[in-house]
Amino acid sequence: MASSDPMRVLVFQVGDLACGIPAEWVREVLPAATATRIPGAHPVVDGLVNVRGRILTVIDGHRLLNRAPLPEQEGVTIMVDLAGHPYGLRVSQVDDLYEVREQDLEVATDAAAGHGHVVQVEDGPQFVLLGIESLLAPVAGT
Repeated sequence: MASSDPMRVLVFQVGDLACGIPAEWVREVLPAATATRIPGAHPVVDGLVNVRGRILTVIDGHRLLNRAPLPEQEGVTIMVDLAGHPYGLRVSQVDDLYEVREQDLEVATDAAAGHGHVVQVEDGPQFVLLGIESLLAPVAGT
């Protein structure tokens, strides 16, 4: 990322962890829906949901990142496009869109940040910028 070109990032909560993914990966944010379980699926796969006639595999972000959901957060599903295939990432809540510049990136200092870079937005939140492609690779088969 060039320092003059900011990246737009969607920031959301997975339990007590603030996370973000590049907005270009996000197709839409959906209300949480009950997923149909898939026998033999990877443990982080919540199941399948029908979104306007399209079947979407939903991955539970809490199990994926080893975070407990917080009772006061209802949950939403972020539809992401991974290698031309849509996936749902169930998270606690979506916070906001932020612009991230190269100087906002920090060195990862804790185990939770092992999934990406720590970002501190000027006058904004600190969150983990997830490498969504590598994080979902074992589940998505990419």
